[in-house]
Parts: sequence; structure tokens; C-alpha cells
Amino acid sequence: MAQDPSDLARFVASHGGDRSLKVEESLGGGYVRLRVAEAERRQAKHDIRWVEDAVIEMLRNARDAGARHIYLASSREGSVRTITMLDDAAGIPREMHERVFDARVTSKLDSVHLDRWGVHGRGMALYSIRENALSARVVDSAPQKGSSIQAVFDVDSLQERSDQSTWPTLVEDEGGSLGFRGPRNIIRCCCEFSQEDRGCELYLGSPAEIVATARSNVRLSVEGSALLFIDSLDDLPVLERLKLAADAGELLQVSSSLGLDMSERTAHRILAGQVTPVRSVASHFRKSRRASRAGRKVDLARDRRGLRISPEDLGEFSRTMERDFAPLAQRYYLSLASEPRVRVSHGRVTVTFEVDEGD
Repeated sequence: MAQDPSDLARFVASHGGDRSLKVEESLGGGYVRLRVAEAERRQAKHDIRWVEDAVIEMLRNARDAGARHIYLASSREGSVRTITMLDDAAGIPREMHERVFDARVTSKLDSVHLDRWGVHGRGMALYSIRENALSARVVDSAPQKGSSIQAVFDVDSLQERSDQSTWPTLVEDEGGSLGFRGPRNIIRCCCEFSQEDRGCELYLGSPAEIVATARSNVRLSVEGSALLFIDSLDDLPVLERLKLAADAGELLQVSSSLGLDMSERTAHRILAGQVTPVRSVASHFRKSRRASRAGRKVDLARDRRGLRISPEDLGEFSRTMERDFAPLAQRYYLSLASEPRVRVSHGRVTVTFEVDEGD
């Protein structure tokens, strides 16, 4: 008779303790080799230390799947933060809706993406999110129809920045480099992502605002008489379903099926045009940049020649600074929230060490 693997795991745990399921080999002297699953779980806990980290991973995932438009709905009730992301990316086959949250599962067999947040494409992003969330699921997705993915977090367990309403300020240093100042909240994460990936148009708002924005912006892939031959809105890409909902009841049903919960009254308000669509995240800092430039006087006598350092040398210098920071971190029980940031401006090289606020 075949042995149930879960029964076997419980038997091992009861006799050898949970340690037996974590350790692959005891090397002596207090050293052990962890099982792959345990090492992955610990790495996942390190990769996602703030809700904002999870948001960035969700956005990077959509970008790497080919999304050109991303709609991010964020809401909080009590200590529960809900993030629902809709996109027009390649989509996920139904049989993979659960498997994509397993470790090392990726569609990027021959490629990885290196950006300001590190390497992406290891198949660990969604796994890390689920390990740190109350729940994480593919709400709806199919090939060529985009996706709706939702993650729910307990902010008492996985913290988020306290100020979630303030938009960051776009600033330009003496060397002409652009960056953001302000709380490192979800809004700033979205701004930095939009600045990094100009090919994605990102919208951020409440569930109601996201529904109103999608209805206003989404272009239909099926028009005219072809719509008569569609049996169900479920046959359409996820974003187009919101646009084609005919009445408040249908809009409520479609929104709920995509993870965007609202009241029927709110659905009526959206159809009546009483919920204003949000602007894209990028349009916020483009406008602020134009305003700052318009009010700036041009100094014709200023020497605009600046120091230029290659990205490779900047990366190597950052790693050197991280190693040199280690003795201070050990002495004062500090840990870095990210790798040291090196900024080069006119006559100045600035290194910023961002210390984890939990320390």
C-alpha cells in the first residue's frame, strides 16, 4: 500500500523533530547543510521584508511577462493590506495558476533581467510573496488575456511604511541625475518602477479608481459586430471585461471576479462618471519635472562638465562599500535594507547606506 507523503513527513517530524525536515546533512561542529526547500524559505523571508518589496516584485513580474499597461489597486482595512494587480501581459495558463507560486518556477528559461533591484528571473518572486503574505493567488488569467494577481498582507507581520498617502518629489542633482525624495511607500515604489521601465504605463489607485481608469483607458481588441458572437465576458482579456460591463450589476460581478471588491453603489457611481480616473504614475513626476525646470534660471557660466563613471565600476565600488560597512554593522547590530547607492554629481561622489528601519 502506497504511503501518503504527508503522513510520512508527520512521522519523521514526530520522531526527529522539525529539524529533520530542515537538515540535509550534519557536517559536525555545529554545521549543517540545509535542505533546498528550507534554504529557499529562509531566502524568501529575506527577499520580502516590507510590503513595498512585494509590490516591486509583482510589478517586475508583470513587466517581464510583457505587460504594457499595469493597473495596481491598493486598499487597507485594519491591519490587512490588499494589493490587486491587473495587466495586459502574456497571461498564465489555468493549470499553472498554483504552480507559479512554487519556488524556481519561471517562464524565462534562457533569460534573466537585471535592473536597479537586482536579478529577476530566478522563479522566486511569487514564491517569496506567498511565503510572506496571508494569501497570494492568481485571480484570473489565461494565455493572451493578461492577468489579475492578488496578494493580501498582515501589516502587523510584514510591515509597510507608515505614510502611504504622500507622493515623492522628483529631484535633480548637480550632475543632472534624477531621483525621488520622500517616504519609501507604495507610491514611491510605483514611481521608481515607472522611471526605470518607460515601456510600462502604470496606474495606481483604490479598487474603484482602478475600475474607472480601466473603463476609460482600455482599448478593445474586439469591436462592432464581433462583440455579438462573444458568449461571455470571460472570453475577453481581463482589462477589457471592465470596459464592456453594461450595467452596475454586471460591473460589480466582473470587478469581483477580478479581485476588485466594491459596493453596488460604487459601481453605479463609476457608471455615472462620479469616480474620476487616475492619471498614470509617470505623468505625476513628468509634470513635477516640467514645473521645476520652468522655474529654474539657466546659469550660462556654470561648468557643466561632470565626472562619468561606468556602471561596472559603480557596481564594484558599491560592493566594496558594502564589505567595508560590515564591521560597523556587526558592532552596532545594523543591517542594510539594500545595497549602497553611489551617486556621481559635479565634483562629488556620494554613497548612501540605507539601514533597515527594523534595526
